[in-house]
Amino acid sequence: MRWVTVVLAGLVLLVQADLWFGRGSLPQVWKLQRDLAAQQQTNERARERNARVTAEVTDLREGLEMVEDKARNELGMIKPDEVLVQVSKRR
Repeated sequence: MRWVTVVLAGLVLLVQADLWFGRGSLPQVWKLQRDLAAQQQTNERARERNARVTAEVTDLREGLEMVEDKARNELGMIKPDEVLVQVSKRR
């Protein structure tokens, strides 16, 4: 009877040792959680940087179109090889 207890206690120790020191152990899980948090911060910084770059590109595109539109309407500027046609309303 005593040897059964010793064998069972040994098996329990083996299972516990695997839980604490093997693959999927608590220290490894904690390390993976820290790594995940660090990666999420890196991803968030990258998302913010991408949003800034996207906004900058949009501003540049729309800004140039807006400048061109103002130049055409307010200053009467035309591009090379364009013909300006003005239509006036009858009174």
